[in-house]
Amino acid sequence: MKKIIALALTVLTAAATAAPATAAAAAPVGGTASTGTAAIPKGFLLYEKDAAKKDDDPETTWKVSGSVRTRLAVNPCDRSTLARTGRLAARTVTYTAVPDFMKVEQVVLYRSPADAARAVSQVRAALVACRSDTQSGSTYRYAHARQAGLGDEALRVSGQVYYRGKAGVGGDRSVLVRKGSAVLIYQWAGEYSKPAAGDWTVQLRDARRMTAKVCAVAVCR
Repeated sequence: MKKIIALALTVLTAAATAAPATAAAAAPVGGTASTGTAAIPKGFLLYEKDAAKKDDDPETTWKVSGSVRTRLAVNPCDRSTLARTGRLAARTVTYTAVPDFMKVEQVVLYRSPADAARAVSQVRAALVACRSDTQSGSTYRYAHARQAGLGDEALRVSGQVYYRGKAGVGGDRSVLVRKGSAVLIYQWAGEYSKPAAGDWTVQLRDARRMTAKVCAVAVCR
C-alpha cells in the first residue's frame, strides 16, 4: 500500500504547491494552440462539479489544480518534467478517501498534436524504463497495452504490488488518451489484486466521455 499512499501524496502535494498557471493556461477560451491562447474553462472536467460540492466528510478530500506544472498522473519514474514540454494548459481533479482510495482526472493541452504525441511517447518510454521497483521485500510493477478505438491513440495501464512474485493488495489502473493536442488521463488507485479486465470499466467510460468533448478546447484534425 505504500506505493498508493506515495502516489496520493505526490498528486496532492503537486496540486497544492505547484506554481500558478501560466498566462497561456489562463487565457480566454476560444483560442487555438497556434496562437498560444488555449485554455480549459472551469467546470469542463467531468468531476469538477463533484469537487465543488461542500464535503463535510473528514475522510474524503477533493483537490482541483489548474497548474501546467502539475505532474502527469501516469508517471512510473516519478519525474516532475515528464511530458511537460509544450504544455499550454492543464486541469487536474484529485479525490482521496481514507484509508487508501484515490481517483484522478487530468486533461493537458499542448501546443500541437505533434507535441501531445511526443508526450505520449515519453510516457510509453517511462513505462518501459521504470516497469518495476523493488523496496522492502515488495515489487511494484507497471504494465501497459494499446487501447483500441479511443482517440488518436490510447493506453491502458496497470500498476500492481507483488510479494515474492504473487500479486498483493494494492495497485492503480489508468486510461490515457491522446486526442489531437490534448492528453487526458483517468486513474483509480486502491485495493486491487491481480489485474483483471473489469478494473478499467469506469475509467474507460469517463475517458470516452471526455474524448467526445475535448476538441472544444484542443486542436483536433
